Amino acid sequence: MRDINSFLNPKTIAVIGASENTGKVGGILIEKLQKFKGIVIPINPNHDEILRKKTYPSILKVKEKVDLVLIAVPKDFVIKSLKECAKKKIKNVIIISAGFKEVGDTKSEEELIKIAKKNKINLLGPNCFGIVNTSLNLDTTFSNTTPKKGRIAFISQSGALYSYISDIKKLKFSYFISLGNMADLSFEDFLPFLIEDKKTKKIILYIEKLKDGKKFVEICRKSKKEIVVVKAGSSKVGEKAAISHTGSLATDYNIYKGAFSQAKVKQAKTIEEAFKLKSKNKLEEIKNPVIITNAGGAGALLTDYLETKKIKLIQPPIDILGTAKAEDYKKAIEEQEKNSTILVVLTPQKMSEPEKTAEVIVSSKRNIICFFLGQKSIKKATKILKKSKIKVYNRIS
Repeated sequence: MRDINSFLNPKTIAVIGASENTGKVGGILIEKLQKFKGIVIPINPNHDEILRKKTYPSILKVKEKVDLVLIAVPKDFVIKSLKECAKKKIKNVIIISAGFKEVGDTKSEEELIKIAKKNKINLLGPNCFGIVNTSLNLDTTFSNTTPKKGRIAFISQSGALYSYISDIKKLKFSYFISLGNMADLSFEDFLPFLIEDKKTKKIILYIEKLKDGKKFVEICRKSKKEIVVVKAGSSKVGEKAAISHTGSLATDYNIYKGAFSQAKVKQAKTIEEAFKLKSKNKLEEIKNPVIITNAGGAGALLTDYLETKKIKLIQPPIDILGTAKAEDYKKAIEEQEKNSTILVVLTPQKMSEPEKTAEVIVSSKRNIICFFLGQKSIKKATKILKKSKIKVYNRIS
């Protein structure tokens, strides 16, 4: 069993790719870590100081013991950064950076796995949204909202789903863990810790693919805590969306249903059901539907939900990624056929522009239905859309 305690409860964190620019992931991370009950060390060769914190040119120049390193640099510098972490004998690394297996570059991802295994590094990611431990005020995600302390732990292969769920006022969390591509750490590594954790009462999982189904079943069967699973890919198009999102391999949905039954976990049909959220979506007949989304997981789940309503997409969801601005939505909308119904999905991330995106939609004059997911962060945008009589939902199902 992996030692996950220091991973989820670090005392010292270094951010490789730290930035003064809060429009960049490295800048968002440093800003969010201002509230962390521990030491934060920025790493950037172009700065001596970031947000009044001494900044080092390399992780190798840091003298302190570092419990956890976040890598948020362009993809071409990730392998070099991980090698430096190995040289520094760091045991816990989160790779936020994307551009690996999920876009077809399995070779680079295999190199990351090789380095991690050789040096016994707990590696989370790549293509990862980070982690949250509310008891330490630790938030390494780029969600728009940091939730209050609670008893729910959420492990997800979609980080952006958390940016939706954490935006809802009544929900409180103990931990959140984004798995990304699961090059190394997976559900089976974090579940034993959370099952034993006294702060956690309920565990919710969003799954596109399991790495070790047999181990998963064994772990869950021993749990006395409630474990709820939401599985993407119950529809064929939803399955394709899940595959393209994190590079997961296709597996028959019925096989997973069997595994969940063996594991004695509860399977929720939707993310809303898992979190006991009320939903009032009333979708009528939709012609030539196309999904544009800044969240791959949300796109996959919406696809599954539409199929239960006998609404079939004309193609898999168009994922414009979590960094999408209003201009990216505008471009994606303009590229669609005139006779299509465009389903615009927005999860509130730090880079998102809900109000500007709403204005883009209002001015487009296209047939659009909106799924602006969340609560606090999308309030103003929802008002803009409703004022122009554009149908908007704040839930997937």
